[in-house]
Amino acid sequence: MCSRYSLTSPPQAVRAYFRAGGETAFPARYNIAPTQPALIVRANHNGERDLVLVRWGLIPSWVKDPRDYTTLINARSETAAEKPSFRGPLRHRRCLVPADGFYEWTGPARAKQPHLISAKPGSNTPLLALAGLWEHWLGADGSEIETMAILTVGANRTVSAVHDRMPVIIEPDDFDTWLDCTPGSAEPVMHLLRPAPDTLLDIRPVSTRLNSVRNEGPDLQGEPTSDLGAKLI
Repeated sequence: MCSRYSLTSPPQAVRAYFRAGGETAFPARYNIAPTQPALIVRANHNGERDLVLVRWGLIPSWVKDPRDYTTLINARSETAAEKPSFRGPLRHRRCLVPADGFYEWTGPARAKQPHLISAKPGSNTPLLALAGLWEHWLGADGSEIETMAILTVGANRTVSAVHDRMPVIIEPDDFDTWLDCTPGSAEPVMHLLRPAPDTLLDIRPVSTRLNSVRNEGPDLQGEPTSDLGAKLI
């Protein structure tokens, strides 16, 4: 499960890391939540990488009215190729979701402690590229919505301390393979749907103010307001 993440790196750093053009104005976001705008990287018709803002929560193209449909924020990599909602995007509309980190929670329902999961300090991976699927919905009245979902896999040893699932993270050397949908098949990328190496990520507890999607700002990644996280890690 991945239900919240952050992207706080400067736009120029994101463009440089992903070697992508397109969307140029996106603010630092510390608490990106489902149904909100999210930045993705996808290949255009010329095979070049573009940064595009879409909505987090995939709406299949065959849905008649999005208002009556529960948007899909995650897709299980083990079954995505079989599910009607995901098998088309997995073959034809793959993307990368830039992130500095993602969040998971531990503890009882009324005292949830959030944890930031990000690349270890000094890592050669300053940004995370989460594996995503995007979709284009076109209404009978001509209205259009572009949406995305994040692919997940069983957690590696590091993340399993806080959750049994984690986003699929694509390594830079595999960006071209993941984004190239010209074969029209998921087979060339299925080997990429695996947990990240145990040594890639670091986990630390952060402020419980993150629990509300209404809150935003750098203080959300500050020290926790309780010692729940410190007891876990």
